[in-house]
Amino acid sequence: MTDVAAVRAVARLARVLERASGDLSMAHYRVLAAVADGDERASRVAARLALGKPTISASVDALCRRGLLTREDVVHDQRATTLRLTDAGATALHAAEAAMTQRLAQVLAHTTRGAEAGAALRRIGAGLDHYAASKARQS
Repeated sequence: MTDVAAVRAVARLARVLERASGDLSMAHYRVLAAVADGDERASRVAARLALGKPTISASVDALCRRGLLTREDVVHDQRATTLRLTDAGATALHAAEAAMTQRLAQVLAHTTRGAEAGAALRRIGAGLDHYAASKARQS
């Protein structure tokens, strides 16, 4: 597989997963997942997802309006807020992940060595985390 073919496959897979995620866009899914993983500040979510703070702010605003996230003031920092999933946010996240996991399993069932492909995707996820951390250290 060439690099272009890999990029195209990842882009197509992202779209297939987004279609499975119901009314939660992939951008909003990524924000909810980052908060669920412990990134409680919008700046950390932005760094992890390699997005600008205005983009994250717009997503956080939309998720708060939908009742999926809350902002809580940080006691000793007037400028900072902590992001938290609401019960509805956790439910939406889990439902989207269940649907996307099922869809991924369906796609992998149509590949040769599907279990190895799934393991490779998990390694790519770890690589993305390391990449984001190294970019954050550089800035």
